[in-house]
Amino acid sequence: MTDTAPELRFDGRVAVITGAGGGLGRSHALELARRGACILVNDLGGALDGSGASTSAAQRVVDEIEALGGKAAANHDSVATAEGGAAIVQAAIEAFGRVDIVINNAGILRDKAFHKMEPAMVDAVVDVHLKGAFFVSLPAFRLMREQGYGRIVSTSSASGLFGNFGQANYGAAKAGLAGLTRVLAIEGAGRGIRANAIAPVAATRMTTELLGELTARVSPETVSPLVAFLAHEDCAVNGNVYSVAGGRIARIAVVESDGVVMDSNTPEAIAAQLDAIDRLDPASWFAPTSLADETSIIGKALSRG
Repeated sequence: MTDTAPELRFDGRVAVITGAGGGLGRSHALELARRGACILVNDLGGALDGSGASTSAAQRVVDEIEALGGKAAANHDSVATAEGGAAIVQAAIEAFGRVDIVINNAGILRDKAFHKMEPAMVDAVVDVHLKGAFFVSLPAFRLMREQGYGRIVSTSSASGLFGNFGQANYGAAKAGLAGLTRVLAIEGAGRGIRANAIAPVAATRMTTELLGELTARVSPETVSPLVAFLAHEDCAVNGNVYSVAGGRIARIAVVESDGVVMDSNTPEAIAAQLDAIDRLDPASWFAPTSLADETSIIGKALSRG
C-alpha cells in the first residue's frame, strides 16, 4: 500500500522532547523537525542509571536538526524536579514563543530483583519516569489550556503494563504513566488537548543485549512515525496506549470481565465462583474509559443482580 494522504506537517508548532539526546528521543526529534516543528531538545546527558551530566548529547541533536535546515534549541535541565520541569517548558517559550507538543521520553534504569531493591533505586526511577512526565507536562498543560490546543505523548512500557522480572521500580513508574495519560486525556479534552501514550520496544542503550535477533528490526526510527501521528493536530484519538515496535502498532486496553454479583458475598462463595469472575469473554467484557464509566458499569450490574 502506498501513502496517498497529504503529509502531516508541524510548521509553526513547538515540541518539547525530553531525553532527546539519543535513542528514541533523538529519533522523535528528527522526525518532527523534518516535518517543520521547532524542537526543544532536552537531555541531562547522564549515564543509563541517571548519574552524571553532559551538555553534549542535546547539542549534538540540535546540530543534526540545524544541518537539516530545521530549528532547535538545547536544554539540560533535569525532569526529576518541579523546578526542572518548569525550566524546560520556559526554555521552549524563550526559544520559540509557545509550546504545542510535549513528548515525555526521558528515562533511566536501575534494575534489580525486588527482594534486593533499595529505596534509592525506587526514588531515582520514579522521579525520572513518572514524576518527570508530571513535572514537564504540568506547566505545559497550563499553557495548552490557555491556547486551546496541545498534544502530550508519554512513554509507558510493556514492563509496566504486563510485567518484567527485575523491574519493579521501572514497571510501577511506567504503569503510572498510563494512568496519568488517561487523566490528562479526560481533563484536557474540552480544551483541545489530546494525551496518548506509547509502549515501545526499540534497540537503544536501555535494551542493549536484551533483544537478540530482534534488534535489527526494531530501530527507534520504527517508533517515531506513531509518535508524530499522536503529536499532530489531525490526531483525534485521546487517552489510548499503543504497543509499537518494528512497524507493528497495536492498541493496548484495560478490560474487565462481565463479573458476578454475589448472592452470598463470602470468601467461600468467591472461591466457588472464581472461574466465572475471572472469565474474560470478548463478547461480554468491558473496557471502561474513565472512573465514571466504571461506576456506571457497576451500577448497571448491581441493578440487574
